[in-house]
Amino acid sequence: MDNKNAQHFAWLASTFGRTDYLPLRPSDIEALAGTGDVIEKYPGTHLFRSGQESQSAYVIEAGQVELYRGDSANRRVIGRAHPGSVLGDIAMFRDELYNSSARAVSPVTAFRFDRAKLMPVLMQRPVLTLRWLVAGLTQLESTQRRVLGLMHRTVREQVSELLLDEADKRGEVHLSQASIADLLGASRQTVNEALGELRDAGTISTGYRMIRVEDKLGLDRIIGS
Repeated sequence: MDNKNAQHFAWLASTFGRTDYLPLRPSDIEALAGTGDVIEKYPGTHLFRSGQESQSAYVIEAGQVELYRGDSANRRVIGRAHPGSVLGDIAMFRDELYNSSARAVSPVTAFRFDRAKLMPVLMQRPVLTLRWLVAGLTQLESTQRRVLGLMHRTVREQVSELLLDEADKRGEVHLSQASIADLLGASRQTVNEALGELRDAGTISTGYRMIRVEDKLGLDRIIGS
């Protein structure tokens, strides 16, 4: 393994799954590195598409990925993946077709693990299997917690929480109003009204396919009200 890939897999070893009680040995990292490679994707390019054979699973190291269903004319966003997210593994483990598409919305660096190589390694190395299991369950728990948290909130409160979750270090959220509506299961009109209220309150500013969080404490107060 060359130095560049070694750095990437060192990141994976220190962040993926539970690192406190499941340390990886150098041989574990070498074995995992032999099951796949590090890839880079430009915005607008795909990691995989719905209906393709699930030959690989992916772990996002950097960047953001949009998950959607449907074609370009009738696309519905169903989720956003951030660094540390695992994509495509359920379909891969079940040997099914991908049921959604994964498209980079920013420059993305990811680990691509080949199913035929990964499965034997996971069967031989329990610590890797547990790390993978914990990572997947943590992601599922986070999704369930988010869904439960949204159930009894107004659209304005839901939008406020989503903006805080999706904002980057500069406070920018690169989601269209249509994407926000899809992610929340709300109508575009109600999302547009909520964004207008937040903008009038000075908590956000808006531009073309971009929203900037101007007052995080203000959004927190709205969520907690």
